[in-house]
Amino acid sequence: GQIDPANTLFIVSSKSGSTLEPDLLHRHFRQSAEAALGPGAAGQRFVAVTDPGSALERTAQAEGFAQVLPGDPAIGGRYSVMSNFGMVAAAVLGLDLHRLVETAATMARSCAASAPPAANPGFELGVALGSAALAGRDKVTFVSAYEIAPLGAWLEQLLAESTGKLGKGLIPVDAEPLGEAGAYGRDRVFVFLHLRGRDDPQSESLARALEAAGHPLVHITLASRDTLAQEFVRWEIAVAVAGAVLGIDPFDQPDVEASKVKARELTDAYENGGAPAGPQPLYAIDGIAVYADGANTKALSGKVERPSLEGFLAAHFDRAQPGDYAGLLAWMDRDAGHTSALQAIRAHLRDRLKTATVLGFGPRFLHSTGQAYKGGPNSGVFLEITAKPAHDLPVPGRKISFGQVEAAQALGDMAVLGERGRRVLRVDLGQDVEAGLKRLGAAIKHAIP
Repeated sequence: GQIDPANTLFIVSSKSGSTLEPDLLHRHFRQSAEAALGPGAAGQRFVAVTDPGSALERTAQAEGFAQVLPGDPAIGGRYSVMSNFGMVAAAVLGLDLHRLVETAATMARSCAASAPPAANPGFELGVALGSAALAGRDKVTFVSAYEIAPLGAWLEQLLAESTGKLGKGLIPVDAEPLGEAGAYGRDRVFVFLHLRGRDDPQSESLARALEAAGHPLVHITLASRDTLAQEFVRWEIAVAVAGAVLGIDPFDQPDVEASKVKARELTDAYENGGAPAGPQPLYAIDGIAVYADGANTKALSGKVERPSLEGFLAAHFDRAQPGDYAGLLAWMDRDAGHTSALQAIRAHLRDRLKTATVLGFGPRFLHSTGQAYKGGPNSGVFLEITAKPAHDLPVPGRKISFGQVEAAQALGDMAVLGERGRRVLRVDLGQDVEAGLKRLGAAIKHAIP
């Protein structure tokens, strides 16, 4: 209800052309556009960005899309920001494309193979990050100026999906609430992303304290937001170099598909009318339930004398060791209220456990940091947080709802984390997400005083 479908341009963007989420969202908004304009005219409100020959390209041609803009099959998804996948959106937003390309080209020249390593910004950064990880500092913690903070979300995927495999990797820590210098362990390297003339006094004083405490810091200053494209190039080169230092292939993502397969099995079951029986909770009270797979149930059973929400949370996070990180995997709307509540939980875990913390919203993190959670070092202690959707919607042309797809994705991801031997516990908040989050926050504070 927040848009007028008759006057909206919809960009359906998928390299493979078969990714689940863009397909479901396309179906939903196509139905809205057809209701507003009629089936014959609706296609003209849609543009596809996809690699040549994909299923999405065929759909776009059949449905009369206004335009199909090709991707370059030689460019991997997370490296495609300066290709049509990023530039089409930039053009629609009215950004200065020439300026973007010029700043990217300047950095590309600085990072060319002919540039001496000591004067090559991408090589220098990549070696620093890779070397830090080999020395045990694999939590790359970003502290960003407010105006460029969203860059962290892009960096998350680039680092985690490129390097988090074969039990190795850089674990990106983005948007973690700032703490006192003493709250940070010796497993971190800090990247301060500055915007010239817009420095935040709190982050500046934290930088000085961290430096005094002997932590490694990387400072990158953007002259203006218009020079953002130079960072795309610097970091893509740096991550490739860091991958070489770590001894992994930064251009594959072997563990992403595993969760997709599990989710597909569950969604197929829903569509065939055979929705699987849900797992039995370890503990339930007032609409909140606690779940774990076999290995995690066994690991926790001897540590919880009297079953309670606080007891299971205490036993679960008690497994965090120095050098581990705590991960909140939230399956709920990514709105300001939910984010604020989860950030408060995150800050408490960081301060009490002295571990790095990450926060991901599903299903986004499946395509972003999920690769590192499953394929990277087994140092994550994960709390998956699910809830019933407040307003479920059917998927046009499918026998499933958006809520069922999300539930299948959450269960599939938890199953793969379990298969990979990860420490994971799930808390389902039931119908009232706000009340459930409040109860969860109080329980964590009680469990980890």
